[in-house]
Amino acid sequence: MYLIVIAWIYVVLMMSVAEATNSTGTVLGAVMTFVLYGVGPVALVVYLMGAPARSKALKKRAAQALTQPEEPSAGAKAGEKAHADTALPEDAREAKPPSLP
Repeated sequence: MYLIVIAWIYVVLMMSVAEATNSTGTVLGAVMTFVLYGVGPVALVVYLMGAPARSKALKKRAAQALTQPEEPSAGAKAGEKAHADTALPEDAREAKPPSLP
């Protein structure tokens, strides 16, 4: 699928170059050609063609979540410890900023 996408982007790029270098063409026309004939349709096609893979991955994650109980990760434990080390002292938590005159 990606070979077709790359080939189509190449074709549209060549169309844009032809538009920009033509004596009656403009750079704005070339940019619009690239966006409207190239980037927009390719993004839509890649998104639609990737939908089955995304739904399959979502179902797989849901099945794994049902079979395995959630356990806190080691990173979360380390993050809690790091947060505890950076806790403010009691007097600093209750200190109020000076009021403006």
